[in-house]
Amino acid sequence: MKSQIGLWWLLAVFFFVCFAGYTVWNLLDGGHVEWIGSVALLFSMFMAAMIAFFVQRIHKSQQGVELPEDRLDVGIDDGEQEQGEFSPWSWWPLVLAAAPAVGMISLATAHFLIPVAAGLLVLGLVGWVYEYYRGNFAR
Repeated sequence: MKSQIGLWWLLAVFFFVCFAGYTVWNLLDGGHVEWIGSVALLFSMFMAAMIAFFVQRIHKSQQGVELPEDRLDVGIDDGEQEQGEFSPWSWWPLVLAAAPAVGMISLATAHFLIPVAAGLLVLGLVGWVYEYYRGNFAR
């Protein structure tokens, strides 16, 4: 985890150097700041710093315990923890992906489709949450 922390802080410094260089270059070349690129690079630096800070806090809360990926003396089975339960046969993520797609298309073209997108979103959320409560996989 220490290597991840170092990489994220290094990425934050890289984006800050890019931001500073880009801003200075625009000032020297055109006499004004090109705000879109400067703000995008600055926000990229903030994002990398936020992730680095978060990973650093998680590492500190774990009392410095190293992950299996960071140690050289581990075997393949050491990193094999429970990852959760996933449904490879579920169609509900497809419905949930269709809802924002229809919503964005409706904002661009036909506004009457916004309720259809909202309905798809509610249907997909309810279906995904309750997929284990009925049918072949009911518990």
